[in-house]
Amino acid sequence: MKLVLSLIALLVISTTTFGQDHIVRGFIHNNLNDEVIPFQKVLLIPTEQGRDILGATTDVNGFFSIPKVSIGVYLLKIQNPEFALYEREIAVTKKDGITDIRVDMLKPDGTDLDEFEVSAETKRKTTEVLISVSSLTKKDVERIPGMGAENDIVGAFSVTPGVVTTGDQGGQLYVRGGTPIQNKVLLDGMTVYNPFHSIGFFSIFETELIKNVDIYTGGFDSRYGGRISSIMDITYRDGNKKEFGGKVSVSPFLGKLVLEGPLYRQKEKGGGAASYVFSGKHSLLDYTAKSLYRNVNNGDGLPYNFTDLYGKLTFAASGGSKFSFFGFNNNDKVNYSEIADLSFSQSGGGMSFVLVPSGSPTFIRGHLNGSNYKTTFQEVGANERNSSIFGADLGFDFTYFLKNEGQIDYGINMNLFKTDYLTYNEAASKIQSVSNTTEIGAYVNYKWVTTRFVIQPGFRAQVYASLSTISPEPRLGVKFNATERFRLKFSGGRYSQNFTSASSDRDVVNLFNGLLSAPTNVQETFITEFNKVKNPKNGLQYSWHAILGGEVDLTKALSLNIEGYYKFFPQLSNINVNKIFDDTKDFDDVDDVYKKDFLIESGQSYGLDILLKYSKDRLFLWGVYSYGKSTRWDGFTSYAPVFDRRHNINLVGTYVFGKKKTLEVNIRWNLASGLPFTPTAGFYQNDNMGGGVTTDYTTSNVNEVGLLLGDYNSKRLPYYHRLDVTVKKQFKFKNSTELEIIGAITNSYDRKNIFYVNRVTNKTVYQFPLLPSMGISYKF
Repeated sequence: MKLVLSLIALLVISTTTFGQDHIVRGFIHNNLNDEVIPFQKVLLIPTEQGRDILGATTDVNGFFSIPKVSIGVYLLKIQNPEFALYEREIAVTKKDGITDIRVDMLKPDGTDLDEFEVSAETKRKTTEVLISVSSLTKKDVERIPGMGAENDIVGAFSVTPGVVTTGDQGGQLYVRGGTPIQNKVLLDGMTVYNPFHSIGFFSIFETELIKNVDIYTGGFDSRYGGRISSIMDITYRDGNKKEFGGKVSVSPFLGKLVLEGPLYRQKEKGGGAASYVFSGKHSLLDYTAKSLYRNVNNGDGLPYNFTDLYGKLTFAASGGSKFSFFGFNNNDKVNYSEIADLSFSQSGGGMSFVLVPSGSPTFIRGHLNGSNYKTTFQEVGANERNSSIFGADLGFDFTYFLKNEGQIDYGINMNLFKTDYLTYNEAASKIQSVSNTTEIGAYVNYKWVTTRFVIQPGFRAQVYASLSTISPEPRLGVKFNATERFRLKFSGGRYSQNFTSASSDRDVVNLFNGLLSAPTNVQETFITEFNKVKNPKNGLQYSWHAILGGEVDLTKALSLNIEGYYKFFPQLSNINVNKIFDDTKDFDDVDDVYKKDFLIESGQSYGLDILLKYSKDRLFLWGVYSYGKSTRWDGFTSYAPVFDRRHNINLVGTYVFGKKKTLEVNIRWNLASGLPFTPTAGFYQNDNMGGGVTTDYTTSNVNEVGLLLGDYNSKRLPYYHRLDVTVKKQFKFKNSTELEIIGAITNSYDRKNIFYVNRVTNKTVYQFPLLPSMGISYKF
């Protein structure tokens, strides 16, 4: 602990040690609600002829910094189609020092800016590596067809290149060969252990509060650690600091309320302000499903029930620094009649801050939070499985800005976890684990930008103190700007994680994903698929990523992105389906593969993702094709994991009608090849021989059924495909309020897609049939 505190103190002190040429920096705000504007291009144009134009792009916090500004007079210029042109004279009179400014963007005064091309995204393509990442705004999320009156971020995730979903129900995402537990989901810096509800249409997140979403499907830089597959980084906006407002909506699926407003207003130009925001949503399917959706689940309707609550207080200082305090609670229950019950609950809270120290060129962010998560799964004819985790996280991030939009990022994270896990394997052997874990991660990331190249090396040291293990993790990202329209890019690195998920092979489609710290009860010897012998000490998981791609702007509105990827997993941990003996001295002569709770495996995933995107005025088109292949090696044989989907196509289209653009139509079609599953080869009477060798099996009359399984994941489910359509009509009133009516059809041609099969009863649950719905929302 003393070492950690000393390292944090050293990092804070280092914020004042960088050289200080003159810096022009500040925040850009929306004058309507005082919310910051992310990813906005800022130009600093010298009035003296012959000098270079300087510039920067705001980050997700709306902050920009332009270093190495020479003495002189400049025009600060900001253009954005949603706001009036902003121009301001800036006089730099000293060689060093800092000029802090605040920009308030006003709504346009009737100027037609529809033809103005937003330069910020184009500029980011040439100054950032941006490989295997999709950046989405609230507007992007709302383009994906949703249920009832609500769009949800889960829809945006599901159409991201490289992402495989389990369908309408279950809510699991697999990213380029990674399992759900290998995806880290962050909300304002806090890890969310289960972001999706059992009904696959809804997540725990509130779309109305989304400021930005970054989805990294691989090759992410050293700022992120603790997961070996992907990162989903979600940022919420603050509450309105100027006036009270909100949104209320209702549909057959859920009711929702969002409230926001100022705690106290800014008293003078640049003064401090505070705000609050609260959101709550609750499923209404208990009241509507049996009457409106009688054809679902054999007349039982939709057996889902969930509630999400979130609240945040934000206190902003005059210089742009701010502190936010938040809390949340999520509950989810589902009952598949005569098949299984599944539930989870999670709650927590914390704080985050942004600091702009006076006189220091470094930008500081930090967070402190804690949360608790528990899930249980009870299948008919099987033992209950459950898993829980409590986690706490403290982190600090620092950014020092360099010329030409280069920068140095560095920081430290400390995590404390307690996990408790109970499950049973195919042989009905009990597997239980309780552990306490400490993790420390420190990183440095450097971005160097020239006219042709963006080079971004990084390094992360992930310390697993409880396991006495340090994982060195080099990272590298490179972009080559071949022309103004064509760019090549590469990224790669080493990744590690502590957490392991274990699931049962009894599930044709997996419903339960438990969560536990890296197990130590693993085999002493592991023979890799390359016939090399390893002696693993624990169940930490590792991966190497290598991604190569290219992007081309075919026109100003049409872009094409192609990426090939390879992920190698040299060490994975998985539940031991072969365990039939206890790991005691009585069975010392038994091979580890028959008595250890977990086994070490390895694996690899590779594929190709193609994204074609068109966006101009009223029309938005998004087309994705993904080819992927994943294999796992368990020490004996190679097999396809349950998420190995070979082909996946997602087509999304949006068109806005009317002079005032108040009628919108959204369409999404998904076609995906079948997922693998282990077939049932037969059944037998499961006599436990309770009388020992004297048991008379002919008269014991055992009523338990045992299963004989075929080759592991040797069969494939049928192709999955579905068409969703949403129509939205807006009515805008003079008092700035807005009424929206939404009509939606999910699975428009009533495709029967398999969701789940109980091996014992052979009862099949299908994904959702044709589901019409209508919702209404009122924004004030």
